[in-house]
Amino acid sequence: MSQNVQHLKDVISPKGEPSLGELFADLTRGMSTLIRQEVDLARVELSSKAGKVGKDIGYLAAGALVLYAGVLALIATAIIALAYAMPYWLAALIVGVVVVAIGGYLVQRGISALRQEQLAPQQTIATLKEDAQWARDQVR
Repeated sequence: MSQNVQHLKDVISPKGEPSLGELFADLTRGMSTLIRQEVDLARVELSSKAGKVGKDIGYLAAGALVLYAGVLALIATAIIALAYAMPYWLAALIVGVVVVAIGGYLVQRGISALRQEQLAPQQTIATLKEDAQWARDQVR
């Protein structure tokens, strides 16, 4: 009986070649390692992008606050200066329209700068596609 079992093992797994079970075990270990590496890569890539966007938003907010204080002083000056030539209400209206136009432009510029930043982890997506192809090739 033991000779039959040994013969069956030799037919299934000739000497020097891994068995089907060993091949699947190797494939499983390789896939586990690959998935862990992909998760680590995604974490690093997303952290980097999140930090950059956070810093950009911080600059945008700080600049807006400083700009706001300066603009308020300039607005008051412009209204007072125009009030010598026209009624105060008309001077305030003209200056207000100009300030709103400038503010709208700055907000649009900040929004478009944020939209240009690609938040998706591009490198991770590319390597996941490669990994999927590799896994398909291994199963064949």
